[in-house]
Amino acid sequence: MPGCLAGLAPPPPAALHLLLRGRSRRMAFSAAAPSRAFQLRLNPLTGDSEWLVVDEAEGEDVGAAPPQTQRQLLAATSYLDMLNDAARNRAYRRAIDAAVSDPSARVLDIGVSEILDSELLGEGLIPTLQQAHDSLLVKNPKTVPYRATTYGQLVESPFLWKMHDLHSNEANAADGVWLTPDGMENIVSVKLQQHAMQCDPLEDEIRLLSEPFKVFEFDFSERPESQRENKITIKTTGDGCVHAIISWWVLQLDSAGSIFYSTAPKWVRQSSIKDLPQCADDTKDWCDHWKHCVWFTQGRGAPVMKDQTLSLRASHNLTSISYQLLNPNDEACNGNLKADHLTLLPERIALYGDIYWRSALITAIKNALSDRSPQTCIVADDSIFLALLVSSLSPSSKVIAMFPGLRDKGATYLQAVAKANNFSMDQIQVIGKRAASLSTDDLEHKKINLLVGEPFYCGSEGMLPWQNLRFWNARTLFDSMLSADALIMPCKGVLKLCAMSLPDLWKSRRSLKDVEGFDHLVVNETLGACGDLPGEQQGPCLPYYVWQCGYTKKLSKVYSLMDFNFSEPIHSCFGKTKIEFADAGTCHGFAVWIDWVLDEKNSIVISTGPDSRYWKQGVQLLSKPVEVSPADDSAALVEASFDPASGDIVFTSSFS
Repeated sequence: MPGCLAGLAPPPPAALHLLLRGRSRRMAFSAAAPSRAFQLRLNPLTGDSEWLVVDEAEGEDVGAAPPQTQRQLLAATSYLDMLNDAARNRAYRRAIDAAVSDPSARVLDIGVSEILDSELLGEGLIPTLQQAHDSLLVKNPKTVPYRATTYGQLVESPFLWKMHDLHSNEANAADGVWLTPDGMENIVSVKLQQHAMQCDPLEDEIRLLSEPFKVFEFDFSERPESQRENKITIKTTGDGCVHAIISWWVLQLDSAGSIFYSTAPKWVRQSSIKDLPQCADDTKDWCDHWKHCVWFTQGRGAPVMKDQTLSLRASHNLTSISYQLLNPNDEACNGNLKADHLTLLPERIALYGDIYWRSALITAIKNALSDRSPQTCIVADDSIFLALLVSSLSPSSKVIAMFPGLRDKGATYLQAVAKANNFSMDQIQVIGKRAASLSTDDLEHKKINLLVGEPFYCGSEGMLPWQNLRFWNARTLFDSMLSADALIMPCKGVLKLCAMSLPDLWKSRRSLKDVEGFDHLVVNETLGACGDLPGEQQGPCLPYYVWQCGYTKKLSKVYSLMDFNFSEPIHSCFGKTKIEFADAGTCHGFAVWIDWVLDEKNSIVISTGPDSRYWKQGVQLLSKPVEVSPADDSAALVEASFDPASGDIVFTSSFS
């Protein structure tokens, strides 16, 4: 159900683009052919962006995406999850029925869908409302929603702390590699923004240090300001260290104040705090399209004592809300960013500070260098850690960092931290381009002795885990440049999976029928729905942080499904395995990931499975859930095939 504004003024011709605005910022529609849409897709193996035609009636045009790709692209949007959010749909329906009681009312529906995101403002709510009030609406219009209010809460959490304080965590590692040397503590840090995250699973790991506080209120019936600032006084509720601010919003959908929708964490919805609006009913299911938001404080956080009064400065612009904790002199605690500063996602910050991950890579590189003295090493991806590590451990080697995503920023960063890591910039070169562009001239006509990667490609963090097989594609492109005894790390990838009970995730992606009186059956296949589909259609495999997917339970041990041998050029692969169930329950699908084997002895392995919170896994949901039990010898046969042309893996499964 879309956002709606009632009370239209006669619309000018320029209003057309406003009426067509949609949620997906990577989708554009052709004015000449309403049945055709163009989807921007990142080719996982090359890193190139490409436009694909989707929803083409004939499907025969050059450049049209095949049906499987079309379904994958549209399934990755939030449409299906939104339409399965019954609390949202019910609230909008009740509010619209109350607002549009006059059959002659002129109604403006803003959006292809919702214009609210987890932060509230990120989808362009403010500029959209500004244009509507300037050009389209009568004075004092009725609006649905009527009002939105953002809230925040101060929290202490060791897990959230690891996601932003890289300097302290690598100091604890004490391994001699400094991504953030002394005096440059913030040179690599989390992006200064609110980060969407499911915080309910962290409830037992979070210590609340304040009651919820109101941040901003937005009255939709009035033209919103482009930017505002609000100074908030907060009384702390306990001793601790403020590592983050968790925020959410509450919609008041009707002017009477009887219909609400809240994205608050579970501990807030279940509290008895007065004057805090809740949903119209508190039966809201888990959903993925609106999460909570986390704003990280810098450094070790802000120490506080119970009943201490803190000052918080909140500000918003057209698309985002930001915070600054103030010291007693009303000065901001956060420092300014410099030109050589790198900002990364929280999960990458946490990984770079993880002592076990660092130790695995350091050991693997030291073992590789003990067997040979490489003259030319290529860091194939965007790994600043490996670029620093190899340069400092092998001063006689020429290290070429591809940095296809970081590019000049990566080069400037390395220049800044070179001295602290005991290497000279004379021995390292940043190419800043993709593997296909590397030439023998870049190598000074020398052979590659050592090819390494995490693998990690900046900008691809939200993709499926095997799309980092871009490393294998790069190794293939370098084939003629490799020496006869070249060492490749990681040496292989192993596709792993386990059977899972995922009732919340499956319910959010189930097939649509009647949604508040409207038939949605026609879009089920297009949006990659599960359940009640004709035949034995296989849904798409989509990337999720499994730990954030509501209730989850492993029903089997971990199985290997397919190996990718990086000593060989990239090629098609096929694998199958029989899954035997170790626990009884309802199987909703399979979690799938890659374990990266760093050394030829298979002794150093980095897993990206659901036991780690730093990586997304692929989730292959079943068309229909299956009851399983080890007592009745139930089993599943899973098959998978890898296409080296597209980088996609297709899964099929059957139960016995």
